Amino acid sequence: MNGDRVRPSAFLVQGLSTFAIAYLTSLTGLIYGWPSYTLEMFQSNGTVLSAPMSSMEVSLLGSLTNVGGLLATPFCGYAVNKFGRKYAAIMYGLPFVISWGIISVARWPPLIILAVALGGLGAAGQAVSSVYISEIAQDSIRGALTSTTVSGYFVGLLFSYAIGGQLSYHHVAYVHLAMSVMYMVILTFLKESPVYLIQIGKDKEAAESLAFYRRVPATSKEVEVEITKIKLQMDPRIDKILQDPNTTKELIEKQYDQTPRSESQWKFLMKSESSQRAMVAVLLVMSVTILMGSIVLQVYAEPLFKEAVPTMQPNLCSVLLAVTYLLASFLCAFMIDKFGRRPLLTVTSVGSALCNFVLGSQLHLRWGPHWLTAATIYAYSFIYNFGAAVVPFVLTAEVFLPEVRGLGNSMSMACMWIMNFVTLIIFNPLVDWLGLGPVFYVFSGTCLLGATYSHFWLPETKGLPADAIQKLFLKKEGRDKKVVK
Repeated sequence: MNGDRVRPSAFLVQGLSTFAIAYLTSLTGLIYGWPSYTLEMFQSNGTVLSAPMSSMEVSLLGSLTNVGGLLATPFCGYAVNKFGRKYAAIMYGLPFVISWGIISVARWPPLIILAVALGGLGAAGQAVSSVYISEIAQDSIRGALTSTTVSGYFVGLLFSYAIGGQLSYHHVAYVHLAMSVMYMVILTFLKESPVYLIQIGKDKEAAESLAFYRRVPATSKEVEVEITKIKLQMDPRIDKILQDPNTTKELIEKQYDQTPRSESQWKFLMKSESSQRAMVAVLLVMSVTILMGSIVLQVYAEPLFKEAVPTMQPNLCSVLLAVTYLLASFLCAFMIDKFGRRPLLTVTSVGSALCNFVLGSQLHLRWGPHWLTAATIYAYSFIYNFGAAVVPFVLTAEVFLPEVRGLGNSMSMACMWIMNFVTLIIFNPLVDWLGLGPVFYVFSGTCLLGATYSHFWLPETKGLPADAIQKLFLKKEGRDKKVVK
């Protein structure tokens, strides 16, 4: 509801439910962090495996998680509408259980590689988590809650690094397996998304779900109005309805009660101009923010740190980076509903551009001390994850109408996997052509392009319900409208 105040009890229930759902991205962090402290042992003669891993096997171990994520992402849109948000989220926890189960007992290297690839299938479930959270969260706190899907990943990454240096190989695998099982069990206690329940014609259950998350009676006016809004958002004529504000208000006041028509997500998308424009905006923001160079620094940070701070242990470097990512994403969660998506994306894109330029010039011209390289990487990591890394996922979760929300989130996540792959593929050829430093000038320019698009063309969606967001994409002047609180 636009401008709605959240009761403390509702905030608690929605917050705890969000942490439970975002737990899935923590499992993704576990599977991504695990190879970083096991690869050395896998390649040594003292490996716990039946034989040391070859260089090719090591490369596959580090890359097949991304392949699994890309392959499973298109299924997310189908799963959230076929099985519901709750059971789709539980289903995406299963690959992690299977993965860690295999790792716990396997000693044959190809089987370990297969297990990690299976974990990648579960990583695709972030799209499901985002949809689920956005549909149980009230509009005024939706940004903060949906951003936890990013923070959750960093929590898992940091936890994996932390226990990796303390526990034995098998004990780490057992802990990760137990955490994966616990995720699936916890989710059984949550209510299904009210949006999905209305989609399948279960209005009574939808009212009970809203009552559970809002902490109000199922027969209250608040629940009644919210159900009316959700049904309105599912009408294929939504674009035409929204162009007349008086009609929209009248339909809500008269308790709009048209049963949502069953229509494929693609057909709905082709009919909805606002959804098409939202899709373009989301894919553009996701692509540009990934091309800002963060994935390159994550992959190549260790050799840069070895040069800048030779005395720093590689594991400590990884832990400190994970802490930086986590602190920035937590701060973003507190700020995103206060300052809005557009200002946060614009400012952090400019800050990331500055850091990339400084880092590029340092690598290119060697004008400063070695420690400046490390300091710039940490500064960039904090600034980027304070806004530019999080905003695309928040936008993806909130700008789509219910009928295409699953499809929109799937396409956005697929875009993320593809752009990560493209960035890493073109990085080394660009370094050979331009040199390492100048490549970061390119990343800096991309950051400025992202800031320009965000400032001048990206609509502000802070605190708005889905139907109000569609109006911003239907009207050219929508990007200039201010959200009045």
